[in-house]
Amino acid sequence: MPPIDAILLAGLIAAGAWRLAAPGRGRQARAVVCVGLVLLAGAQYALNGFTWQFVTGYLLLAATALPVHRAGAAARWAGAVGLAVLILAALAPWALLPAPVLPQPRGPHPVGEQVFRWVDASREETATPDPADRRNVVVQAWYPATPDRAARSPRGQTPYLDGLGRLPGPIMAFPTFVFRRFGEADTHATPRASVSNARRTWPVVIFSPGYGAPRAFYTGLAADLASRGYVVLTVDHPYEAAVTQLADGRAVGPAQYYGRGDTERIAYMERQIPIRAADLRFVLDQLARPGAIGPQLAGRLDTDRVAAIGHSFGGATAVLAASEDPRIRAVADIDGMLYGPVRGEALKGPLLLLESDHDGTGFRARYVAATEAVLSRVPAGGWRYAIGGANHFSFTDADYFFSLPGRWAVAQVMGGERGAAATQQVAADMLDAFLQGPLRGEAGNVAQAAARYDGVRGGPSRR
Repeated sequence: MPPIDAILLAGLIAAGAWRLAAPGRGRQARAVVCVGLVLLAGAQYALNGFTWQFVTGYLLLAATALPVHRAGAAARWAGAVGLAVLILAALAPWALLPAPVLPQPRGPHPVGEQVFRWVDASREETATPDPADRRNVVVQAWYPATPDRAARSPRGQTPYLDGLGRLPGPIMAFPTFVFRRFGEADTHATPRASVSNARRTWPVVIFSPGYGAPRAFYTGLAADLASRGYVVLTVDHPYEAAVTQLADGRAVGPAQYYGRGDTERIAYMERQIPIRAADLRFVLDQLARPGAIGPQLAGRLDTDRVAAIGHSFGGATAVLAASEDPRIRAVADIDGMLYGPVRGEALKGPLLLLESDHDGTGFRARYVAATEAVLSRVPAGGWRYAIGGANHFSFTDADYFFSLPGRWAVAQVMGGERGAAATQQVAADMLDAFLQGPLRGEAGNVAQAAARYDGVRGGPSRR
């Protein structure tokens, strides 16, 4: 929470508690405090604009500032109860923060980032009715950077989420007003920073998000991997992601929905996944195109050492793309049911399966059957691990949208007591160990990385 927000909230609660505990004492001093809080609220509005979390706090301030009148016992009790309710109501919205508070990347390198908005002129956009529309593919590159621009301001960064201020609709069930201040999020990256000279070229990881999720929701994991020595290219799949800013500047949302029930969902996924896989292949094509990736990254990517990673539907996308494109030397599926004509025997490198704790034996059985059928046929072999205490969304930034009490409440409903920070730490360590062999030619030990954490179960595949 920004300091001005924290000070204002603490002041509102303290003034309300003062009025509740001692309504007849220090009236003039309390009036001065209320005036100060009004001025502070004005300064906060000037800096950050409207913050919906403060609506109940403003009501509390108004109630606190009301004159104290003599009244009967019943009226005093009613007023006290009402004030107590307002104090609790002022605190409740802070379960959801104005902007996510993302963890600092843990690798040895500072992180740079840059966004590319490409158009694949060879492919029609099937999600829109206009036959002239071409397929857009949006990529955000996260990469090891030089430390010369380490002094940076979060307000000078690329906005955390595309389309802020003109979002096309709810984002993953959250109403648009929730994201109004997400531009304040510190991604711990410097836009267009120079690439680190610690290596001449850096291995490449293409990352595909889960169904409907914008690439932004994987910033914590992507930046952490970049700090460890990878160029991570997070991809937005337009008209499926909750928001995508196209090359022409338009912010668009989903154009279709996968329907209800397993039959409709599976049919949709089977139709959509070839489009997603083609997006990843197009990204690889762009890396070889002169001028496509800008002067900072030009000539600094090792396009002979490429991996694909994805979460949920993105994990299935990564595995399908790897089975079709020999340029991909390793692939990791994070908690993703496989769809499409995946051929394990076609993979040119190893496969890593990372899973959360799954609820529901039906889903678990289908997931294991689908992934085992592929993993057992991978010539280079692979690993399967389940991260105890992680839920499906622990690999995303969604946890960071909430304060600590909010995270606790969400965990009681959804499970996932390990939390996003701890889950992503496990995932990043295991992904790094997995990628060291195929992408760096170094000896990585996935089992050793997994053994450092309690509750991580699994091991190498048996072929």
